[in-house]
Amino acid sequence: MENTEYTSMEQALSSAPQQEGSTRLGDSWLLGFDTETTGTRPGKDGIVSASLVLRDPSKGYSGDVVATWIVNPHRHISKGASRVNGFTDQQLAAEGIEPGLATEQMAGFIARAQDKRIPLLAYNAPFDVQMLDGDIAHWCAQSVKPLSEGDLLVVDPLVLDREISHRSGRRTLGLTSEYYGVIPHGNFHNATADTVAAVDLIKPMTTLFPQVARITMDSLMDWQRQAQAKWREQFNQHLISQGRRPVTDSWL
Repeated sequence: MENTEYTSMEQALSSAPQQEGSTRLGDSWLLGFDTETTGTRPGKDGIVSASLVLRDPSKGYSGDVVATWIVNPHRHISKGASRVNGFTDQQLAAEGIEPGLATEQMAGFIARAQDKRIPLLAYNAPFDVQMLDGDIAHWCAQSVKPLSEGDLLVVDPLVLDREISHRSGRRTLGLTSEYYGVIPHGNFHNATADTVAAVDLIKPMTTLFPQVARITMDSLMDWQRQAQAKWREQFNQHLISQGRRPVTDSWL
């Protein structure tokens, strides 16, 4: 990661406000997070690129502070993942920083934001949280606490969207961005572009749906857990009606 990015993120998090439990989502600072990986198995696959985007709600996109990583995962990247994110083993070995250092930096920034009750925002958040936790366990278990072991404060636009927009079809980040009129800054499956797009979803969601804008930091996790449980029950009814196995995984 560039020193200027590291310094800028450090300074921005230091000067960010200490948020209260009563802070509403529509007024909240956000720390967006997205990863690209060697595959989809936490602990066995690893992060190859990542981005953190700190959003000041009073400034919007123009005020974003961004930190990015390209990581040498010391693991083979699957053909499917390579097709999606464009990275190759050779490129990552040549350009990537060591995974232990990258993991410590990411986790450190996230911890600073959490201390100020600035939620971590990720689209389909369990994937990115579990992938980072997998790298923490693999590379720096003695020095870094897994995200899932704390009272992690998270915003997952996918969970929000499933609760408030009752539309059919897939809900990829690209399709959801199109639905809310969010124009991407760059190409999807680039970690930074995906992170910014996910953060950008919050403004139209909180504008169009006042019940989302009113969610407080104190109620954020319970609100999303209840929304996810409701969606999962409905989705499982559909799966069972099709003779398919229900899903059993939980959210965060």
